[in-house]
Amino acid sequence: MDVTNEGKQVSMRARVQAFGGFLTNMVLPNIGAFIAWGIATALFIPTGWFPNESLNELVSPTVSYLLPLLLAYTGGRMIGGHRGAVLGSIGTIGLIIGSDIPMFMGAMVIGPLGGWIMKKTDDFLDGKIPAGFEMVVNNFSIGIIGFILMCLSYLVIGPTIQSANQFVTSAIEALVSTGFLPLLSLINEPAKVLFLNNVIDQGVYYPLGMQQTLEAGKSIYFMVASNPGPGLGLLLAYSFFGKKVAKRTAPGAIIIHFFGGIHEMYFPYVLMKPITILAMIAGGMAGTLTFQLLNVGLVAGPSPGSIFSYLALTPRGNFFGVIAGVAIATVVSFLVTAVILKADKTSDEDESFEESVQKSKAMKSEGKELLNSESSKSANSIIANLRKVSFACDAGMGSSAMGATTFKKKLQKAGITDIEVKNYRIEDVPKDSDMVVVHRDLEERTRKAHPQMTIVTLKNYLQDPAIDQLVDEIVAAKTKE
Repeated sequence: MDVTNEGKQVSMRARVQAFGGFLTNMVLPNIGAFIAWGIATALFIPTGWFPNESLNELVSPTVSYLLPLLLAYTGGRMIGGHRGAVLGSIGTIGLIIGSDIPMFMGAMVIGPLGGWIMKKTDDFLDGKIPAGFEMVVNNFSIGIIGFILMCLSYLVIGPTIQSANQFVTSAIEALVSTGFLPLLSLINEPAKVLFLNNVIDQGVYYPLGMQQTLEAGKSIYFMVASNPGPGLGLLLAYSFFGKKVAKRTAPGAIIIHFFGGIHEMYFPYVLMKPITILAMIAGGMAGTLTFQLLNVGLVAGPSPGSIFSYLALTPRGNFFGVIAGVAIATVVSFLVTAVILKADKTSDEDESFEESVQKSKAMKSEGKELLNSESSKSANSIIANLRKVSFACDAGMGSSAMGATTFKKKLQKAGITDIEVKNYRIEDVPKDSDMVVVHRDLEERTRKAHPQMTIVTLKNYLQDPAIDQLVDEIVAAKTKE
């Protein structure tokens, strides 16, 4: 069990992961609104299931005003509380009125910026407001700053963001026109396995998809990185041709990945045998090429990336193409992974797991000899007084939720009921947590957010020797009490 709380230099990957997590936290609470807009689009536009000229009037204002303002409000609140949310929304309305495109990217910039400005302003005014003038100063400060930010957004920031947006859109459209859109899988698939998928989806593809959907009623951009087919093919290949632990766990991972939409389930299998990333790239390219050739798309971003989300957001006349793209991606990924696994001559795929167990036991015995210091606590001391364990992941809703549930069941089975176990987004882990459990690829990001917190790193949230060892240590510690 890798239990550490020493500071380390934060890598660029961890910073990008944190940025992606921030974007996710802005988008995720508002996914319901995006889906509502997607359903209205699928139903009421002229090419929809039930074309309706009156109800179709809901589509454009919703995507132009409501959705960007929700993003801005959420982003501003994350940094500056309610006042930051209001200031971010005021600034964003300047962007919306001054532009000809849905300002999703702008909202993701101005919302947090407004929150940051409000936070700094409130910090500056703290203790300087005469008694009785608090309401006047608070209201006029947000009003004056909001007016300035709104004007700047309309005159300067909006046109700048629109130009940048048009550049990115033109670049990707040029790629589409050449027929090379499937090449994006060369970027998408490795980035996903490195937990950078939210940066790509929420930061690039979803905003572009919304713009295209407003014009065409659907968009392929929603599918270039979220296709569940490649992951399904990989896990199916491990189910048939994997060895021991990988083969046993893959069928369960299939259900959670394909039907639950939590793609993080297949990441450990790729990381265990990195060459299988070729299968993911091949599957992703095959799926995107199929979508492109059959001219299909979705009406909104599928979040989570479940097959149910795909089918629910598929517009009329696109079901065959969408299902075909997912199926072909699955077959290609399965075949490539199967070839890789069959050609693998290693005697036991579980060696890495067994080595982890031995290493964990050695660390356990060494940990007993460690002394408490001013800046850290020993692992044994922490475990003996463990009251709150936080599982964390990128968005705090997928793999960490399953890991927390699994760990809690193990504790209950061992008769331990006085330890609180919950799941969170990394940056939202409560400060009073005794321990935070994360995937090892998220360690640096976690360390950046919680430099003084004890961290347990895993290879797999559901089945990892470190989890079983931690339970054993807790039981042993509780027995001595």
